[in-house]
Amino acid sequence: MSLTGVITLTERLYYTDSFLTEFEARVVAVSREAGDAAVTLDRSAFYPTSGGQVFDTGWLELPGTSNLPRIRVKDVTEDEETGNVLHIVEGGAQGLQPGAIVRGAIDADRRQDHMQQHSGQHVLSAAFEKLYGFATVSFHMGDESCTIDLASDAVNAKQLESVEKLANQVIADDRRVDIRFATPDEARALGVRKRPPTERDRLRLIDIGDFDLNACGGTHVRSTGQIGAILLRKTEKVKQGVRVEFVCGLRAVRTARRDFETLTEAAAVFSTHIWEVPQQVRKSLDEIKSAQKAQHHLLEEVAELQAKQLLQAAQNRGEYKLVVQFFPDRDLAYIKMLAQKLTRNGTAVALLGCGGPQPSLVFGQTPGLENDMGALMKQTVQQLGMRGGGNRDMAQGGAPDRASAEQALLQAAAALR
Repeated sequence: MSLTGVITLTERLYYTDSFLTEFEARVVAVSREAGDAAVTLDRSAFYPTSGGQVFDTGWLELPGTSNLPRIRVKDVTEDEETGNVLHIVEGGAQGLQPGAIVRGAIDADRRQDHMQQHSGQHVLSAAFEKLYGFATVSFHMGDESCTIDLASDAVNAKQLESVEKLANQVIADDRRVDIRFATPDEARALGVRKRPPTERDRLRLIDIGDFDLNACGGTHVRSTGQIGAILLRKTEKVKQGVRVEFVCGLRAVRTARRDFETLTEAAAVFSTHIWEVPQQVRKSLDEIKSAQKAQHHLLEEVAELQAKQLLQAAQNRGEYKLVVQFFPDRDLAYIKMLAQKLTRNGTAVALLGCGGPQPSLVFGQTPGLENDMGALMKQTVQQLGMRGGGNRDMAQGGAPDRASAEQALLQAAAALR
């Protein structure tokens, strides 16, 4: 939403005090669109989405107007044309007009969470760079967890453990986190870890005592102890390097609690201790794989026997035997196996179907016969409004229901040469 004519840049109060959650300001402009409104103030403590950190939420109210409800601020952005902070409010900004004095109140719990995550990210990024030279390419703050992308081909478990240990030691040290302002040249001389991609006359620096100095416009804690803790979650390979997922502060506590409850529940299922859950899971998977192999072997024996019986009773079509059969209680995997047995153990054409949640068809023939199973299947499923396909000797497709599948088998049999 463009606010043409607004010249004064919003004074960003969080630049000097991230703990400020209530303030007064003057309305500069209001732009309404699609039931919501964008309110520009001459000063604001609301943080707009930028630099990987998400926006603040809260309320605006007119002092002394008890008859008007508080106005919900549901999003905060930055106007690309003017650089002003836009407060996106619900309900069309009732009662807010240019020149009015308003009181702003920020959701303090959300702000605290964002400060913990963002300050934790600075500590974490610095730890990766100090220990292994892995620079942070980008940062993203989500509702459940946060991520940083590292300029590295791989990060192993030992490196993650070392970085997490160093980061939490810095938190335990309760080092001061100061806000400083400097020119780009001064910041370079001070050894700033990362400067913004666009050149600015004055940079805001976040200084974590004797550990990290980084240019940043976000909200931060006053000392590392207020971060609480950093918990690394997982890594994955991405286009620009390795993505590391993490949580800080109260999020880390909630996540650890959820993990513990999940492990406890899993341990109860296996009647074991939580530390033995991975071993029990691997054991169960091995047992399942063994059972699946045994079941597959038994099915092959059943299919082999059934194929011989069906061939003995099959209609003789000259150079081949024709088997047309519907199996209401079998699945696609079984009738595919049976079709293979039928066409390998003799010269045959097999037109098979199965029921279940998704009725299916399988057409097969002994290689060298003149029919085209792929073409026959395509013709059949098109008439049924379904999909399917295959090659000349083996094809499969779907059917909408059992009755349609059984009828399709009869029609396909009639179409054979």
